[in-house]
Amino acid sequence: MQKKLVPEYIEKLEVYQAGKPIDELVREKGLTKISKLASNENPLGPSPFAIREMTNALWDVHRYPDMFAHELKTSLCELYRLKPENIILGNGSEGIMGYIVRAFLQPNEEVVTSANTFIGFLILAKSVGAKLIQVPRKSDYKYDVEAMASKINANTKIVYIANPDNPTGTYITKEEFDYLMKHVPAHTIVILDEAYFEFAQGQWDYPDSMNYRYDNVITLRTFSKAYGISGIRCGYGFGHDYLIGNLHKVKLPFEPSLIAQKGAYGAIRDYPHLLRTLENNKSMYAELFPFLVKHGFSPIPSITNFITFKTGSEEKSLFLYNELLNHGVIIRPLRANLMPDHVRISLGKPEEMNHFYLAMEDVMPRYHKKFGDT
Repeated sequence: MQKKLVPEYIEKLEVYQAGKPIDELVREKGLTKISKLASNENPLGPSPFAIREMTNALWDVHRYPDMFAHELKTSLCELYRLKPENIILGNGSEGIMGYIVRAFLQPNEEVVTSANTFIGFLILAKSVGAKLIQVPRKSDYKYDVEAMASKINANTKIVYIANPDNPTGTYITKEEFDYLMKHVPAHTIVILDEAYFEFAQGQWDYPDSMNYRYDNVITLRTFSKAYGISGIRCGYGFGHDYLIGNLHKVKLPFEPSLIAQKGAYGAIRDYPHLLRTLENNKSMYAELFPFLVKHGFSPIPSITNFITFKTGSEEKSLFLYNELLNHGVIIRPLRANLMPDHVRISLGKPEEMNHFYLAMEDVMPRYHKKFGDT
């Protein structure tokens, strides 16, 4: 029998679907006013510090970037009281997920995680032929930590936790994290994906991974969300030097790029910009949540920069999505996360949220008429 050119587990993969780009909607609809509330980006944009650093670095793009990212790593060491050997950088936190999968995960080894969690990691795990054990969520959309713990066995190589979770915005508590770690053997790596950490850190029972020092835990964070530089792709990871050292063996040598390193270095030094981001997020959440309730939806309480709510069916989700597109508002249907009866809305600037509210006021009568909802 002839050997297949492409492994079966690759053939079965579905390509990751990002939120609709603004330019694409402009081309399709010819609209001039667009509010993109689909990709959990920072609506305030990048810090002026980041722009300055990136602009100055443009004169050096004929040079390779610092392979060891000394400047950026030094800033992260100062912020989190770490050593350089405990830090790895990548093209977004997804880039580091790719390193983890490449370094540690082999075909048929098991990954234990929750159902309906961040699809990017699930795709990466499947890409090496790993076996995914996805535990159903509890009725309140939170991870079922006890059920996850019961699935961990000798063949479990990775436990993946998005905390806070995307796309639900829920989180596991300190007590739940402590319970789970009691059931994780030393040979199993725990990935704590904290892409939304900055939004969650004020929650009293949120388990900030920097307050723990487990040898088999890798923390992932990013500059794409609260720091507002998703377009240049820069993420970072923390872990035991043994794990980080092995990740560097499979890391492409000049990631992140020069511009990404400089942008992240500038962003992390502008704390007032981060505070403005968090304040805008808090204010917009306080408006959006009751607005959705007023219109008959049941939004999921979130500690991130987005809110997900149930429509009741995929048809309803797509109707809402397409009708809002006609108004120039982009939200995110969640079919790819196997939640087709849900949609997700990022928290934007006041003018973007007002655009969404006005569009919804126009759409909802047709929505109710079509689906008979009251």
